[in-house]
Amino acid sequence: MMHYNTIAYLLFLGLMSLVIVKIGRICYDNGNIFVATLIPDHKALCLQINKALLTGYYLINIGYCAITITNWQTITSLSMLIEVIAIKAATILFLLAALHYTNLFLLKNYVQKLIQ
Repeated sequence: MMHYNTIAYLLFLGLMSLVIVKIGRICYDNGNIFVATLIPDHKALCLQINKALLTGYYLINIGYCAITITNWQTITSLSMLIEVIAIKAATILFLLAALHYTNLFLLKNYVQKLIQ
């Protein structure tokens, strides 16, 4: 008997870890430029803010992915395996986008005011 849940966990965690790391790296590289335009003449502070954002991003997203597998239903077929992974991955990607835009909003509206 195949253990579809085990296969699904490994596929999901592997796929989402790759996606999260890749998106995090892109946001980190481009985030340096964005934060530097918000807080000019504070390059060291910009780097620290961007590193803190990346660390928090990894902790929240990889942790959330690991926690979500605890409440999965029992997967009984290959089609159900694909469906569960697709729904869970789409949820994580939506949350990644929401987190990204929330960070942009907070940086634009609050961090710049604190520095000035």
